Amino acid sequence: MCLAVPGKVVAIDDTADPLTGLIDFGGVQKQACLEYVSDVRVGEYVIVHVGFALQRLDEESALASLKLFEELGLLEEEFGDAWKQAEKEAGTA
Repeated sequence: MCLAVPGKVVAIDDTADPLTGLIDFGGVQKQACLEYVSDVRVGEYVIVHVGFALQRLDEESALASLKLFEELGLLEEEFGDAWKQAEKEAGTA
């Protein structure tokens, strides 16, 4: 299953073409294309689907979605073992 998952923008590479950024999904960090949300800033949340940030999301909604996805086991399905490892390192497992 491919989910559209909320994540926090932690870095932006404005020299890249297309525009890309590093997105943190609760400890798992992945690169994503930011062309569809080109005015996004570090610290904001975005919805990412198949490597593309599709829209901006407020922090409260992003955190609530991440919590629900985690409770349903969907993050493990989407991110695999890396998600469990990140939880352990963060002390939230």
